[in-house]
Amino acid sequence: MIDITVENFEAEVIAASMNVPVLVDFWAPWCGPCKTLGPVLEKLETEYAGRFVLAKINSDTEQQIAAMFGIRSIPTCVLLMNGQPVDGFTGALPEGKVREFLDRHVPSAEETLAEAEEEEAQDALASGDTDAALEKLQHAVATDPANDDARFDYVKLLLQLGRDDDAKVAFAPVIAKAAGSRRLGALKVWMDAIDFVAIGANPEGAIAEFDAKIAANRRDFEARFGRARWLMAHQRWTEAMDELLEILMRDKGWNDEAARKTYVSILEIIEPPKPKVAEGQIPPEDPVVASYRRRLSSVVLS
Repeated sequence: MIDITVENFEAEVIAASMNVPVLVDFWAPWCGPCKTLGPVLEKLETEYAGRFVLAKINSDTEQQIAAMFGIRSIPTCVLLMNGQPVDGFTGALPEGKVREFLDRHVPSAEETLAEAEEEEAQDALASGDTDAALEKLQHAVATDPANDDARFDYVKLLLQLGRDDDAKVAFAPVIAKAAGSRRLGALKVWMDAIDFVAIGANPEGAIAEFDAKIAANRRDFEARFGRARWLMAHQRWTEAMDELLEILMRDKGWNDEAARKTYVSILEIIEPPKPKVAEGQIPPEDPVVASYRRRLSSVVLS
């Protein structure tokens, strides 16, 4: 619980709500219902263990803030997320109703744990501890199966390690969502490329066959696309995008824009997590991703 004044309002309410929901409780010492609601809110803040922050504002002494929120009666509670009010209630609601209110907006304990483990996994990857990262991501997905970001990172890491069968098992619960999700769809494009190479008559020698066909006919887009998929399956990302650009420079709409869609999928796969920066700063873009985005725009818009 934090007591809020004009001096700390920006930091403890607006800025803090960018990272965790902040429940602002407008109260006054003379208010009987406030004395009933206050202990309920404090109890729930403790029970929810960091999933939201309780900020208390004395509407008598902090009239400027109360006026800014248009407070007409107390107790009034306003929930802020990402710097903006998203919901609220007035009056001393019973604990069950307050809990229902919070559960509509505050991430569950499972979601919070999964997000923390996903962050720890990225830290482990950054330090080169692949085994720890894989364990963290596996647990994050098991804890919160609806966390598509954790699942994306988990399946991606499995594919990077060559554990294709495990990746397919982990991806199966969300395969129906792939068509409507750029990130999940990118994983499917990658796995389809791996399958494409695996079922070929000469998986490892196929690249030479594609090269020969392209040398004979530079507009053999099937061969170019096959070559790009082979390169993608072998995680030779920039070479795959270079090949796809060769198609796009000659025929942007070939095969229902298959080259552009595959190119975009590769960008989704290779883009690293955004680095943490100070508040108000924009994280730098990965130079390879930025360069290939510009090349795609240049070709598509030409």
